[in-house]
Amino acid sequence: MLAKRFDGLRLSTRELLMPSLQPGQAPSRATLQKIGAELDQADGGQWVADRFSRTLFSDRRDLFVIDSARIAGQLDGLRRAFGDEVRHVHVTASADTCTERYEERRTRAEVEEAASYADVIADPTEAQVHTLGPMADVVVDTDQCSTDDVLIRAAAQLGLLDCEHAPCVDVVIGGEYGSEGKGNIAFHLAPEYDLLVRVGGPNAAHKVYLTTGEVFTHTSLPSGTRAGSGTASLLIGPGAVVYPDELLSEIARCDVSSERLSIDPQVMVIENADKELEEQDLKGRIGSTASGTGSATARRIMRAPDVRLARDVPELADYVRPATDVLERAYLTHQRIMLEGTQGSGLSLYHGPYPYVTSRDTNVAGCLAEAGIPPARVRRVVMVMRTYPIRVGGNSGPLTTELGWDVVEARSGVTGLAEKELTSKTKKLRRVGEPEWDLVRKAALLNAPTDIALTFADYIDSDNTKAWRFEQLTEETLGLIAEIESVTGARVSLISTGFMQHRGVIDRRQW
Repeated sequence: MLAKRFDGLRLSTRELLMPSLQPGQAPSRATLQKIGAELDQADGGQWVADRFSRTLFSDRRDLFVIDSARIAGQLDGLRRAFGDEVRHVHVTASADTCTERYEERRTRAEVEEAASYADVIADPTEAQVHTLGPMADVVVDTDQCSTDDVLIRAAAQLGLLDCEHAPCVDVVIGGEYGSEGKGNIAFHLAPEYDLLVRVGGPNAAHKVYLTTGEVFTHTSLPSGTRAGSGTASLLIGPGAVVYPDELLSEIARCDVSSERLSIDPQVMVIENADKELEEQDLKGRIGSTASGTGSATARRIMRAPDVRLARDVPELADYVRPATDVLERAYLTHQRIMLEGTQGSGLSLYHGPYPYVTSRDTNVAGCLAEAGIPPARVRRVVMVMRTYPIRVGGNSGPLTTELGWDVVEARSGVTGLAEKELTSKTKKLRRVGEPEWDLVRKAALLNAPTDIALTFADYIDSDNTKAWRFEQLTEETLGLIAEIESVTGARVSLISTGFMQHRGVIDRRQW
């Protein structure tokens, strides 16, 4: 478990003994004990270090776990060969505990084991293993510990845990009522990161414009899944909600392997009944997307007996692994992480205009909680804003000063907005309004952004699509940017000048 948790290689002395078996000879415990004793007698235990060295030169990992040294000579040989890099962990337990654990192990052993633990320690080598305790760098008494407890205690003593909590996570969230263009910004930033994390549910769809000219819509996977070389690891955090059929289809369309994608076992599963309930009730009442996300979340909160989590879905089994393990490995290897939120600050269950809100907190704090990332890990917060805020069509809640798309077209010179501004999820025409400065300020207070990403600059003036540099933006656009910076206290460091165009983001970041 130590090797698996910290991306090392486990090598057992049993494996090192296998080459010494005669052709056709069965690798039973008794046979291997006899061969090991003969090798120890011949060179005092040096054979372990010699045989391990051959593996070391063929595998360049930073961590190797040898299971295990059984005499002082074997340990001395390893220390002579590798010096201070060798750390000996000695685990102890009472005779009763050892007997109980041996019986459990024996039932699943790959080789023929001794009939009892008493028979094991009857072997002279095994009988004196306890004498290695005084020579150990770390001693762990395992009597009252689970396997996971022993792992953490040993790892802590070996210095394998990252306890500095260095900031390494950048968070992308929406500052208005959703549909701010977070997917486009996340796609632009994604090639700079090693791990992309998504939270929320499929009630939010994020569009990206691929280099092939294709528009792709993500509903569960991070928006940077197909960005750059497409090699960044992917994680769906434990607070997320998924509809398995939709998720598996997206995985297949993106050609994502189980090695690349991790889905936390606690992720909530949407059932068809959840979709049906929202279709009947919430869709007309508050403009819900009727994805089933809210209904599934409610069942989870109520600890309903019919709850299914990702760990309960056989089709997802190859992808299921704890988010804490994935994140810990990323912290230890100094990876850069991007956390992508969904929807917008004005739709927060707690901070938006109830009841015209979503089923979760859409702000930075809520997204971090859903992902399992502590606040101290946050490095940058990128709050995405549209030039004109929108809401989904229908009875979806207030807009301070609602406009028609014809007004935006007349101001900007952009045409066809009634076709362009259909929601990614429901294909309903969005509502649009004038900038809401009170909403912007509240979002800044809730999220403390370090950066603002302003999207749909072409809706201010179609000439902005021709801008390659910041100073080429129109005067009206530069004035809007200055006011946003004054209200939020954050630099507008990313400006999207047009969605379906290459080099459509002016990047003036200083990080």
